[in-house]
Amino acid sequence: MTGGEGTAQGLPADVVRGEGVLVIVPTYQERLNVENIVARVRASVPMAHVLVVDDASPDGTGALADALAASDGQVHVLHRAAKEGLGVAYLAGFGWGLERGYEVLVEMDADGSHQPEQLPRLQAALPDADLVQGSRWVPGGSVVNWPARRRALSQSGNVYVRKALGLGVHDATGGYRAFRRSTLEKLDLAGVASHGYCFQVDLVWRTVQQGLRVTEVPIEFVERVRGDSKMNGAIVREALWRVTVWAARERAMRLRAGSPAGKD
Repeated sequence: MTGGEGTAQGLPADVVRGEGVLVIVPTYQERLNVENIVARVRASVPMAHVLVVDDASPDGTGALADALAASDGQVHVLHRAAKEGLGVAYLAGFGWGLERGYEVLVEMDADGSHQPEQLPRLQAALPDADLVQGSRWVPGGSVVNWPARRRALSQSGNVYVRKALGLGVHDATGGYRAFRRSTLEKLDLAGVASHGYCFQVDLVWRTVQQGLRVTEVPIEFVERVRGDSKMNGAIVREALWRVTVWAARERAMRLRAGSPAGKD
């Protein structure tokens, strides 16, 4: 666990079980995966609701999601006009969920890399956390079907983030996480400019800066089987550049305040 003294308090048992929980699943060209992932969420946490946020996928993902919603009152679809990046899609989903009173909002990939069967593990940690981070890089966490190069890139990237920002979080780039609504309401979401890979770092850093509690729960991350990955070099470069800028600003602020830069 990391962060300040925090504000985490016990959640009602029905929330921990899934009542008032919204699982947000952004999609773009995920027709091959969306039906399966929605079905697995509904089976794993029957009380939870699912929001598919589709960025006008030309492969018909949005239409398929509409069909799923038509047959299940706990499945919803938010259609967006164009593809603008993962971060923008999640922000739209957060806004939708907060407006409708959900108490817990979950980030989950559509491609199956985040296993819905592990969502109860994240929920179980919520009573003592403001943000629960599904982590590949803590004891018990793992990745499946990743080449050594990609594993090394992710691990080294997270080490850089920890050292640059003084974070105690081992998987700040991971995108399987559960927020309390009270956490999101404190993060100035309107000021979030990160769109891709760096979006995840941005939110966890904002959470820690608010003195809130982040708990990492080990997960098994499974590489997608169907469809194409959206990850590319430009996304990683954007993340490293933004983290470097944030770290420089943080050090400058500390120096002006007369205190040394933070250390991991």
